[in-house]
Amino acid sequence: MFSNALKSFTSNISSNYSLSPQPTSFSGPWKIYDAKKKSTGKAASVFVFEKKSLEPPGGGSLGGRSGASALKRAHEEVVERLKKEASSLARLRHPSVLELAEPVEETRGGGLMFATEPVTASLAGLLQEKDEQERAGGVGGRRSRYVVEESDGQKRRRELEIDELEIQKGLLQIAKGLEFLHESAGLVHANLTPEAIFINAKSDWKISGLAFCTPPENSTKPTSVTPISLSEVLNYDARLPRHVQLNVDYTSPDFVLDGNVTSAADMFSLGMLIIALYNSPHRSPLEFNGSQSAYKRAFSSSSSVPNKSNNFMSSQPLPRDVVNGVLDRLITRRPAQRLDAREFQQAQYFDNILVSTIRFLDSLPAKTPHEKSQFMRGLPRILNQFPKSVLEKKVLPALLEETKDRELLALVLQNIFKIVTTLPASKRAFTERVIPKLREVFLSSPPPAKGAPAERDSLKEAGLMVVLENINVAAESSGGKEFKDDILPIINYALESPTHSMVDAALRTLPVVVPILDFSTIKNELFPIIANVFAKTSSMGIKIRGLEAFKTLCGGGSEESDGFEGDGLTGVVEVQKPKTSNVSILDKYTIQDKVVPLLRGIKTKEPAVMMAALEVFKTIGPQVDSDFLAMDVLPILWQFSLGPLLNLPQFQAYMTTIKSMSTRVENEQTRKLQELGASNGTSTATTRNEFMSFGGAPATTSNGFDTTNGSGDGDFEALVRGGSAAGASGAAGGGNDMLGGDAWANAPSSASSSTILPSRSVANNRGRASNNASPAATFSWSTPPPPMSPPAQQHNLSAPQHQGVGRTITPDNTLNSLNTSFPALAPSNPGIGSPTFSQQQQQSRPGASMNTMMSPPPISTQSSGLDWSKASSTTSNQWGGGGIASATSTTPGLSNFSMAPQQQQSQTNPYSSFRIAPPPSKPAGSFGIPPPPSGGGTFSIAPPPGQASRFGGAPAPGGGMSMNSMASRMATSQKQTQNQNQNQTGWGANDGGSLI
Repeated sequence: MFSNALKSFTSNISSNYSLSPQPTSFSGPWKIYDAKKKSTGKAASVFVFEKKSLEPPGGGSLGGRSGASALKRAHEEVVERLKKEASSLARLRHPSVLELAEPVEETRGGGLMFATEPVTASLAGLLQEKDEQERAGGVGGRRSRYVVEESDGQKRRRELEIDELEIQKGLLQIAKGLEFLHESAGLVHANLTPEAIFINAKSDWKISGLAFCTPPENSTKPTSVTPISLSEVLNYDARLPRHVQLNVDYTSPDFVLDGNVTSAADMFSLGMLIIALYNSPHRSPLEFNGSQSAYKRAFSSSSSVPNKSNNFMSSQPLPRDVVNGVLDRLITRRPAQRLDAREFQQAQYFDNILVSTIRFLDSLPAKTPHEKSQFMRGLPRILNQFPKSVLEKKVLPALLEETKDRELLALVLQNIFKIVTTLPASKRAFTERVIPKLREVFLSSPPPAKGAPAERDSLKEAGLMVVLENINVAAESSGGKEFKDDILPIINYALESPTHSMVDAALRTLPVVVPILDFSTIKNELFPIIANVFAKTSSMGIKIRGLEAFKTLCGGGSEESDGFEGDGLTGVVEVQKPKTSNVSILDKYTIQDKVVPLLRGIKTKEPAVMMAALEVFKTIGPQVDSDFLAMDVLPILWQFSLGPLLNLPQFQAYMTTIKSMSTRVENEQTRKLQELGASNGTSTATTRNEFMSFGGAPATTSNGFDTTNGSGDGDFEALVRGGSAAGASGAAGGGNDMLGGDAWANAPSSASSSTILPSRSVANNRGRASNNASPAATFSWSTPPPPMSPPAQQHNLSAPQHQGVGRTITPDNTLNSLNTSFPALAPSNPGIGSPTFSQQQQQSRPGASMNTMMSPPPISTQSSGLDWSKASSTTSNQWGGGGIASATSTTPGLSNFSMAPQQQQSQTNPYSSFRIAPPPSKPAGSFGIPPPPSGGGTFSIAPPPGQASRFGGAPAPGGGMSMNSMASRMATSQKQTQNQNQNQTGWGANDGGSLI
């Protein structure tokens, strides 16, 4: 109970509505505030009456105590009439009657308050505004006080215009309202004035001011409205404001002269209101200041009342259709001569296409679908004839209401966009009215069930196509934020459509959409959807359209033209087309990481797709790095250019692009290298020969063995055994020595030659065994092969001299130990003298061991003989560019066949020189291998003079040393060589080359 009592002290309107700080308009005793309902945000207008406004200006009471009580009674009567006005609105529901939102409430000060649909102004206020404009010099002379925006952007007042169509439309609506009052409600308005008519936000005229409404006389219709007393309401009370009393200036003579209350009285008042609309100033031509006597005097003479002869007392000319058939049937003395509300609507004055269109639009909800469709198809032809205010406030709202009809959605949207293009304040109308409706239609559908595919309404798709076709209008009529928040989701919704034509239309909007959106929105919201559509589509058309979209996103402008260029002599000033920006929207990294992989993934080779891709490559070419261009873009271009379906011009277009990109790569790389060379002072480059020095054997060898020299196993057997076998072998061999050349005796004896021995890894251990075993002592020693082949080492070789039955070999005195660069190779069984030891395996490794002796490679592969006359001189390198001078050995104890490391003059190719010197003329200090005795004995090798210290002791008797002693020392030397080879980490110390 207490809570209900508390509610009675609290205004429902004040608690549920937020009111504007100042009233936006006035009408009679009412102050009208713009308001919004707190719970829903719906706009409304709140009418507020303050009882103190009834006090006289002086503040004093007339007539003492009795006068004060009479005034108080008069005030109470006024309040009761105003309550009746608001309560009548609650009972009367019609499109032409002001709609009540909240019932009337009493305020603390005894005032009243009620809420209605949002209204802009009363007709009286609008006519007063028009008078002020005309006095100020026309419509443009003074800013309308109805165009005022609050700090939060809410428009408190709107531009109001009164033109012929507005008047016709408004009068037609008032007539409909009167018809409802007279025929359906059974009431007479009794005070139809400009103060009683309100104009709402849709520019509709609404009837209000029902404070004096009453049932007509002799009415049989039941009503709860209390009849008025004409004598009381016609009595003017000077103590009260005029606007709370009956306005006699618009009253019918039926009230004043006859005392009858009839519905025809409202038609007379309507005629006076029409005259006020065209009059200047805009008010009734009759002014009586509430005096009944003055009214009666005026109507006693026809010249003092409005009629056809005096232009109905209007200071401005009236339209002919208004004078004939309207005013002459309304401004009459007798009620029976007047038109009723229904007949008034059929007057010739309203017989025009625009008024008929509005009338049809008002009754559109009741029309059949076929009639609606015909109306929507024909409406665009006459939209240009409507006043802009009518289009914005009447036609556009009516069409937006019809967007609920999916069958008419496409047609309705076409008309809506046409209206938006014609409105001067299109941005306001589009953002305030059209955008919310578009979101409601396209984006408010409930999400599909989990796992179920989203269903697309075909009728909604048709409307969506209209939106995409008019995306230019949407872009021009909305700000960047509204477009991003409201229009872009609709475009994304279209891109996700399964209909190819819808996706195509959405992609074609990009040139309009891209300049409006910011970079992050395009990269994170728009581009991923376009990339997904491009990657998944099976339509060639969408593929091509997607490539065109990529071109737009990468900064490619539209190059379409009409092909006509004026010569400037036509006299017609051509409108310059706006220049399109060619600045890339996507950044370089997005292009390289996202766009190019999409292009690389194109599987079709259709020429149309290939050429569209070429346009994208042309666009991104100047934006990516040159190295990316060379390694990623150009390979794709080459692949596409060789497509089997391209014709010659298309291939040439590809080649032009490839050449231009290649030129850019070349220029940038050249400049980079030039700058690098300039910064480093000198530019050095590694040549081929530095990597081609492998240190291997020349091409005349096979598997590390000489293929030209050597005449068989006999010479080698004779060499190592000595005795008669050597002579027999030499005789059988045709006089060839172990090197395969001519006899050593035929060569000069004073020359020494330097040669470079090739280095090859020998896979098999060479062994020597004698098939014809003799009773002489035999020996064999072996050394494991090295892990890898070192480069060739240079040695001096002196040709041995032939001495009848035997050969002497004297080791070089410079080889105090085995050379670490050439590890010795060991022989393996079957032993010395084996026939399996072919002449092709007689090339030995450099070293001091007998078993590892090598025959030098020949200079020419075409002859087995050696020209010793030429060997004595220094020859040029036949395989390389440089030469090596021969180093003459100065060792006093040169043997018939000596080896010494050559002193290298310069760093050249290891194959730079190859020579074999003829045997010396005198064999000094040789040790011989005598033939074994027939009965067996000792096999000794005599050291050269002065070299006994190398073998660790005095020479053996007979000028030689025992074979066992020499073998033990040789084995010790070979073991040292093996240890040195295992410690080596690179190739020979004398050669710094590497094998790749």
